[in-house]
Amino acid sequence: MKVGVIGGGQLGRMLALAGTPLGMQFTFLDPAADACAAALGEHLHADYSSPEHLQQLAQSVDLVTFEFESVPAETVAYLEQFVPVYPSAQALRIARDRWFEKSMFKDLGIPTTEFADVLSQADLDAAVAQIGLPAVLKTRTLGYDGKGQKVLREPADVVDAFAYLGNVPCILEGFVAFSGEVSLVAVRGRDGEVCCYPLVHNVHHEGILHLSLASDQHPLQALAQDYAQRVLNELEYVGVLAFEFFEVDGGLKANEIAPRVHNSGHWTIEGAQCSQFENHLRAVAGLPLGSVEKVGHSGMLNFIGSIPATADVLAVADCHLHDYSKAFKPGRKVGHVTVRSESEAQLKQQIAALEALLSS
Repeated sequence: MKVGVIGGGQLGRMLALAGTPLGMQFTFLDPAADACAAALGEHLHADYSSPEHLQQLAQSVDLVTFEFESVPAETVAYLEQFVPVYPSAQALRIARDRWFEKSMFKDLGIPTTEFADVLSQADLDAAVAQIGLPAVLKTRTLGYDGKGQKVLREPADVVDAFAYLGNVPCILEGFVAFSGEVSLVAVRGRDGEVCCYPLVHNVHHEGILHLSLASDQHPLQALAQDYAQRVLNELEYVGVLAFEFFEVDGGLKANEIAPRVHNSGHWTIEGAQCSQFENHLRAVAGLPLGSVEKVGHSGMLNFIGSIPATADVLAVADCHLHDYSKAFKPGRKVGHVTVRSESEAQLKQQIAALEALLSS
């Protein structure tokens, strides 16, 4: 089977690593000359909206998926005329726009913070008067890893905040006093079957995911799965979807969804029976889904900007290094490690040893 992937970053790279043993071949459409997934397949070096290259992609593969939500929904809709594409353009259109996304949560009865659409500074002033401070102003699309947002703590922060984010459509969200951040990675097959991995505890540094720890019988697992299933069914979704939540007063408030394989699910490569990457490919190809059961205790640590010496990383017991072959750059995800253990205590020791490498 030939699979087209819109985007050629590390997520596309890991999709190809998971799909190659299944006999799949990959073509990546990406405008970056140094797309790190290119080593795992053919690279169509072109803009996402190039009709010529979209036609070339559609004619050379059996199906198409995408690795991140910055892909224009119009690109997916165009391809759907010629080749199966999963997830759908409609699912992408909603998931990539925070206003559509939050509105869907509200319609489905999924708790979220108070929010308001902001199309001008006047809209922002009115929204702040309604929601209050502190609050977070975010661009409706294209924001990730802490980009495209501004925290508003006092009235002075509100002045010219709309211009600060580029005078583009935004959403204002009430500040959430949460006790923890968790995410659920779920997968839905073409036949509607849904499987969910264990909830993951996440720790962020400067808006970028730093550490993910897979939970063991989390008390909110069933609730998270219920919310995720509502979204998956509403969107008639096919593939992996990640759902990020805030833990608030013993329950969950929805933060956002990502219509793709997700950073907080990287632990599944070594820490689950079937990884999120293989399960995404199984889903979009119409194959039976794999087991989402954990293998021992697992965690994932991101490498941001640079990677410690390989020998030092691999000296940590049961540590699995994933180097994305990307140029080192401050604030850039360039690799990660999965650590696995037979006990939570040992896992904490392994994580501590890796974090010591980052601070040395």
